[in-house]
Amino acid sequence: MYARDEVDPRTNPPPCGSERETLLGFLTYQRQTFAAKCAGLTDAQLATRSVPPSAMSLLGLLRHLSDVERFWVRIHLLGQSKKQLYWHADGNDTDFEFPYNQTELVPKSWRVWHKETAFSDAALSQESMEATVHITGHGEVSVRWILTHLIEEYSRHNGHADLLRECLDGVVGE
Repeated sequence: MYARDEVDPRTNPPPCGSERETLLGFLTYQRQTFAAKCAGLTDAQLATRSVPPSAMSLLGLLRHLSDVERFWVRIHLLGQSKKQLYWHADGNDTDFEFPYNQTELVPKSWRVWHKETAFSDAALSQESMEATVHITGHGEVSVRWILTHLIEEYSRHNGHADLLRECLDGVVGE
């Protein structure tokens, strides 16, 4: 995290970019916000469930956001995989299911997140904004919708990350 008197490490979205540049800019900004909320914490802190009785942790959010990227882009937009990263065979989400303070998961989870975000960026920068895919439970959705939904996911979970971080070490910020 950075203090208000420090330089903001995030890249602002372009104020006059194309639709794609603007949406990708906002997605990048929200991803950088999440990374900033995790910055400077130990692996043990990232794995800590700091708001009992909730099982939510920054590590769990990291795993969830990796799955969000994979679900919308790799699986549904491009149809390259049918496998979620952190799901049981019965279809239940396991992003937040891991033994307490399992710090050895942290480095791998960051690598997976970076891999999935890079994959998403490459795909989303190429696909037509008007291209659509059918997703069960959602119907036809466009690349534009997927991009907007990714921004919405990060924005919502950045609020959770802010509260989790404050409970861990008292740090609050942008």
